[in-house]
Amino acid sequence: VQLQASGGGLVEAGGSLRLSCVASGRTFNVYFMGWFRQAPGKEREFVAAFRWNGGSTYYADSVKGRFTISGDYATNTMTLQMNSLKPADTAVYYCAADPRGSVYASSSYTYWGQGTQVTVSS
Repeated sequence: VQLQASGGGLVEAGGSLRLSCVASGRTFNVYFMGWFRQAPGKEREFVAAFRWNGGSTYYADSVKGRFTISGDYATNTMTLQMNSLKPADTAVYYCAADPRGSVYASSSYTYWGQGTQVTVSS
């Protein structure tokens, strides 16, 4: 499975960005995908996850009500709509797929895309 992330950029506080992650390859048995982020000097942290079979969503408390994760079954694309962005959201965002344990743990995920930088200015 290959993951291609896109959509990062620079935005002012309060603004919005949309991240996309396209999955290709042997995706037929990938049931969960997720987003993680890593700020300089900090550990990688869970942001959100999406279950393809049923559409269940999972969010970190820090982004609930501001971020929305969704999936397009036709294009195997997972999207993270980020609204009301804060400087604290500044990080490199990574998409990941196929967790073998908790969807909240980065160590669970089998496949990773390249990161995309999100910078929120105050």
